[in-house]
Amino acid sequence: MAVNTERKPDWLKIKLPTNENFKELKTMMRTKTLHTVCEEAKCPNIHECWANRTATFMILGDVCTRACRFCAVKSGQPTELDLQEPERVADAAWQMGLRHVVVTSVARDDLEDGGASIFAETIRAIRRKLPLAGVEVLIPDFMGREESLRTVMEAKPDILNHNIETVERLSDRVRSKAKYGRSLELLSRAKKMNPSIPTKSSIMIGVGEEWDEILQTMDDLRSVGCNIMTIGQYLQPTPLHLKVSKYYTPEQFAQLKEEGMKRGFDHVESGPLVRSSYHAHEQSKLAKTSSQEEFDRDSYR
Repeated sequence: MAVNTERKPDWLKIKLPTNENFKELKTMMRTKTLHTVCEEAKCPNIHECWANRTATFMILGDVCTRACRFCAVKSGQPTELDLQEPERVADAAWQMGLRHVVVTSVARDDLEDGGASIFAETIRAIRRKLPLAGVEVLIPDFMGREESLRTVMEAKPDILNHNIETVERLSDRVRSKAKYGRSLELLSRAKKMNPSIPTKSSIMIGVGEEWDEILQTMDDLRSVGCNIMTIGQYLQPTPLHLKVSKYYTPEQFAQLKEEGMKRGFDHVESGPLVRSSYHAHEQSKLAKTSSQEEFDRDSYR
């Protein structure tokens, strides 16, 4: 049974190993005027990931046109569109010596293509600098624009990630402008555009969902061919955001991982502090192999 309490359970307490790698990455981000979702979204894993020289770059500025009730990223009317940003991201990834680069963004509903062209150019810039590195993109829904998704897919990321965030019943309450069905449609379209590219999605739990609804979300994601799923505990970033309704135990997260693997996901990352990009570099090789095998079987048929 989930724990419902005002105080965070012991398993949510984290260490803060601020070593030289952490300090070096922080300096680099400032020098190159880059943003990371690690900082902007107050990710609880920032010290662990940065200490291991892993970071998720956030492009298209640091002001989001949406105001989701779970997200700590600033919202408002963006003014920034930096066409040199893709090269700076690639330079930083090269300096960090990354083998797997994750790129996400704020939602930019003010742009005609939702920022898809900048995503695509960032992928290409990273390929030029780091031809052997994997590139994962965590994209917004582009308001359902198929051509925007196609622009990103044609740049051939190694993993296409789009987060469904929560169960269908709570989607309109938790997310701003995003639609549950639209997210499933995006993942479905991505598979149709290029079946060999693994798709990935994430939900956070503890915002009022029921156990059966979590399992239904798994089924919905598998119905559109989603390869990787991540599940983490929602943590209230500020008093203005949604309150935590439940703290799930590590045992329950382990059970959800088992349920996901039963449903045929190539990989399920499930834990209290798991976020969409957590251990992304470790997931990519397995998912790419599994997705390619599936693509080969479908092509043969």
